Amino acid sequence: MGLTDEAPTVRMLGIGKQFLGNPVLRDVDLELRAGEVHALVGENGAGKSTLMKILAGVHKADAGTVELAGHAVSFASPRQAQAAGISIVHQEFNLLGDRSVAENVYLGREPVRRGHVDRKRMESATADLLDGLGERGISPRTAVRRLPVAQRQVVEIVKALSTDARVLAMDEPTAALADHEVELLYGLVNRLRERGIAILYVSHRLREVFDLSQRITVLKDGELVTSLPTRELTADQLVRHMVGRPLDALFPELATESERGAVRLTVREGGNARLSGIDLDVRAGEIVGLAGLQGAGRSAVARAIAGVDPFTTGSVEIDGERRVIGSPRAAIRRGIAFVTEDRKGEGLALRQSVRDNTLLVRRASFGRARGLGALDLTGLLRSVTLVSRGPDQEVRYLSGGNQQKVVLAKWLAVEPKVLVVDEPTRGIDVGAKKAVYDLLRGLARGGVAILMISSELPELIGMSDRVLVMHEGRIAGELPAGPAEETVMSLATGHSTAEAA
Repeated sequence: MGLTDEAPTVRMLGIGKQFLGNPVLRDVDLELRAGEVHALVGENGAGKSTLMKILAGVHKADAGTVELAGHAVSFASPRQAQAAGISIVHQEFNLLGDRSVAENVYLGREPVRRGHVDRKRMESATADLLDGLGERGISPRTAVRRLPVAQRQVVEIVKALSTDARVLAMDEPTAALADHEVELLYGLVNRLRERGIAILYVSHRLREVFDLSQRITVLKDGELVTSLPTRELTADQLVRHMVGRPLDALFPELATESERGAVRLTVREGGNARLSGIDLDVRAGEIVGLAGLQGAGRSAVARAIAGVDPFTTGSVEIDGERRVIGSPRAAIRRGIAFVTEDRKGEGLALRQSVRDNTLLVRRASFGRARGLGALDLTGLLRSVTLVSRGPDQEVRYLSGGNQQKVVLAKWLAVEPKVLVVDEPTRGIDVGAKKAVYDLLRGLARGGVAILMISSELPELIGMSDRVLVMHEGRIAGELPAGPAEETVMSLATGHSTAEAA
């Protein structure tokens, strides 16, 4: 099924919303059709989440109307919206880990028989829902905490479908998923579409938007910019609609030869349980990209250099001196900083303040011993263009882009020589990506050697002065700046080899 001339399942007309007198949506129109994935995109603050929440009954519009199957509706709560067939799958999972899949799916709506919860009926109904999505590998009796992240996402979707949803709003559904898990979600979304469900899909990942959607609506500053069939847009056009500049303009200029200094990081014949024969050099002033398919060993290289899962063979040199990097603390003391791909799980203490997060590594690794001197916290946070209410704000209340800036500030506080960044822009909007790109290039120009991992090839190519490509735990080749995506993928899949540029 795809785009049709049938009447839309949902029509939102002239939607307006204010919070404390500040308009966040102004005269926005949106249509959702059965069997269609409709992507809603825009920078943080564009109004995407507010529009989604009005549809799902979380907020009530101040202006405009919502029609469902041609009839005007007004929902006072999410429960009313669910009863009408509209459900939302939030970015943050809302599941109870110690309860079973079936108990989570029917939480608060458990079937009852003779005054007791009818577990057999509940588990059977959950099994039918899972089977209908082709998810036979999940048992309704399994505790949710035992499931991998991708299957927890499936449970969230099944929970929404258990209310007989015909409209499903999905907010950044792949934000917590690894690359190989994203492919599983693709299949699930397409099966939902084939069943005739109308899907509103919010994502910052442009590749997902183009892979999955049939129509794209762009919001900017609370207003509708455009709504077009996906086939009529290119990535450059979409980014220009979102931020007012083309995709290429997001990336700062690459390093010139005069801006590149001596080699700061050297790995020779590095190996461990997942890696073998790793040879690489990163010079001061340059950004070296590390490409490869999921499981090829990109993150394993990052974790080995950072001492999380150290190399057990080979050698590591910093500024020409051989160093033993057997732990994260040893790496930090040798001037290596590591921005993990899991910002919330490993990079931040979400319930602590901006100040405490920024000083976390500095305090833990050096204390008073190293004598780094007094830290200009205000200046540091200004340098990463952090937008917050101040250093005492808890980081859980910041946007994804600003959370990532706190992670970067945390590592800048220890004055690193080498910065290893794994998926530095995952889950943040295009405008925030631009700020991170500028920050990384500024650090390189200040003499930091940067090794950057990204699953988004346009990003990796646009930011890298050289690209190393991994395949099955080894470096398959090195490419100069600006390689074609096809060349990178050919190396990543083992179809060709390349000599050092």
